[in-house]
Order: sequence, then C-alpha cells, then structure tokens
Amino acid sequence: MHVRLVDMKFLLVFCSLVSFCAFSQKEKPQNYEAFGVKSLVSESTPGGQLGIVTTLKLGTPVARLRFIPTLSFQERVLKYQFVDDSYTGDSLNVERISSTSLDFPLMFQFRTLRLNNFAAYVLIGGQYSIDLQSQQEASQNFVNPFIKMKKFDFQGQIGGGVEFFAEYFKFGMELKYSHGLRNSFIQDNTPVSNPIDQFYSKGWWFSLIFEG
Repeated sequence: MHVRLVDMKFLLVFCSLVSFCAFSQKEKPQNYEAFGVKSLVSESTPGGQLGIVTTLKLGTPVARLRFIPTLSFQERVLKYQFVDDSYTGDSLNVERISSTSLDFPLMFQFRTLRLNNFAAYVLIGGQYSIDLQSQQEASQNFVNPFIKMKKFDFQGQIGGGVEFFAEYFKFGMELKYSHGLRNSFIQDNTPVSNPIDQFYSKGWWFSLIFEG
C-alpha cells in the first residue's frame, strides 16, 4: 500500500510461534531458607502472538522503522519446594501467571539489498506492553495467595530475519530476543511472594510473516 509523501507497507503476521521464558532474579540458597523455601524455579513456557507490521522507509533502501502492534498470550510458571511439609498443597507448589498483553514494539530495521529473491535484516529497538490480565489492583487472597505483576512493562529487543520473494507475495522468518528493563514484580508479603526480590520478563520470539 502506497501513501503520498510516505511510503508505508502493511503486512499481517499470519502465524507466529513464540517461546516465552520469564525469570526472577537469582537468590542465594540461604535467603530462601528464611521463608521456608528450599528452591524456586521459573520454567520456560510457550505462548503466541498475532499482529500487524507497519514499515516506514527512512530515505534509504537499507534503513526502515517498524511499528508492530500485537496481541500476545503468555504464561509464567514458578515452582516452589518448601521446607515444611505443611506447604505442599498445589496452590503453593506451582504458581501460574497468565498474561494477555497489548504490545507496541518500535524497531529500527537494517536490511540488505535484495539479491535475486532473498534479503536479510537485523532489528534493534524497544517495546511497551500493557497486561490486560494484570491483577495489580486486585485484593490479595491470603488463604490462596497469587503473584502480583505490574500492568505496564518496557523491554529492549534485538533480532534478525530473512525474506523470500515469491511471485505474488513475500514470506519472512524472524527471530527476536526481548528482555525487560524494569522490575515488574509487586511485593505484598505472601508465602509465594516473599522469596522473590525482583522479576524481569525475557523471551525468544519466532515469527512467520506474510506480505501480499
């Protein structure tokens, strides 16, 4: 799609496979013991996203600006091992933090010139996220406590990809790494939150991109 004065192309992320891994800051084992916890492990879990990529040329064929509003589905899984057997209930052994986020990444794309039907590029930029499932303002349930995360987050991102040109469409594959820039954890002094000091999000995103 061409617009006067500004050459912009719109393409739909038709299918994305996402591997998402959240983690909390590593603690020394003796700090865990103070809260009756032997170990706390954050597990990698899959997720997904769907969005639209808007590309703006920056006066040269090798530099572009990309804005990619997306809807993301993610889950963080925390596994606790408590010292006291009285804390062996499922609610305290595993904590699942589900997120449905609106993400707004703004990336600089540096692209090679097209060689026959192939081109490659690298990306660098940042992302602002709004967690639509955040329980930041929810009242804590101290009988069955849950982890509270902040509603808004910022991440730095870097990645790269390749593009293949067919007769009627362009197909791309992209791999991107994202790392949180702020502590998104809310400490409210429950058995599941006390062992945690800080919590940052990080993940690898693999996307398949189709452009007509």
